[in-house]
Amino acid sequence: MKHQIRFALLATAFTAFAAGTAHAQGDAHKPGGLNKVAHDVSNTVKKAGRDTKAEVHRDASRAHNTLTDAGNGTKTVLKKTTGIHGSHNAHPGGLNKVAHDVSNASKKAGSQAKGEVQDAKSAAHGALTEKGKSIKDTTLRNAKP
Repeated sequence: MKHQIRFALLATAFTAFAAGTAHAQGDAHKPGGLNKVAHDVSNTVKKAGRDTKAEVHRDASRAHNTLTDAGNGTKTVLKKTTGIHGSHNAHPGGLNKVAHDVSNASKKAGSQAKGEVQDAKSAAHGALTEKGKSIKDTTLRNAKP
């Protein structure tokens, strides 16, 4: 009999505990007011940034593939026309040297373009961060307790 009472009390306590945690989970705190606005703005900007980055990546990939195909096609035509197939030395000469130089020039240009994009992205992020902090500080100063 004592075991049944203990079990019933334990079951009741467990049920009450489970109901309390379920209620607490259902009322999870969500940001409101200024925090909600900041949260929404941040999410919107992040999504726009991710979408832009993905689009730039797709365009860069397409451009890279197009240039690679064009370069390989040109190289093949020149090899067939001239009969010069070049060497596989670390310091190429002839047609391979020309292809190597063109490849390096395009890689350098691509790297510089990517650097400019990264600089612009960094500057935009910094400006948005400062603006957001400024708005938050101004709003908090004007808020009445």
